Amino acid sequence: MITFFFFLFAVVAIASAIAMVLHKNPVYSALFLIMTFFGVAGFYFLLEAQFIAIVQIIVYAGAIMVLFLFVIMLLNLRQETRAPIGRPLQLFFGAGFSILLLAQIFLIIRAGTLTSKVGEFPPERINAMGSAETLGGVLFTEYLFPFEAASVLLLVGMIGAIILGRKQLPKEK
Repeated sequence: MITFFFFLFAVVAIASAIAMVLHKNPVYSALFLIMTFFGVAGFYFLLEAQFIAIVQIIVYAGAIMVLFLFVIMLLNLRQETRAPIGRPLQLFFGAGFSILLLAQIFLIIRAGTLTSKVGEFPPERINAMGSAETLGGVLFTEYLFPFEAASVLLLVGMIGAIILGRKQLPKEK
């Protein structure tokens, strides 16, 4: 049953990632990116990392994609603008990297390194160490200053986005 869900999440993640890259409308691309995030969250559930899966959905599919959609709406993209294609240098490097990537995938599959083995961290130990309670305790004690610094940085970014995105009133000009 796990194999079925693995392949289901793999098909969803890969198909939506390809659709995201190939779609011309940026709003639809953002929606396909959300589907990709849900596919990756499914992989985390299969790895018994439920907390990371939920954070993946809440943070990436929720908050970050809302920000992406706000930026898309703020830019008011009416028509598509694409960089010119067919440049020889782009084609050369693109083909070279594609061949290199395919060769690496082939070598990994041929070497048989995709088999899993039980390491020193079985799922029971990971669940005991990686619970939300343990993570929260470490975050708010040992890493309190970086956590607060990140929150101030995000607040400054939001204020900057509001100032840049607001329309100027006629008496402000």
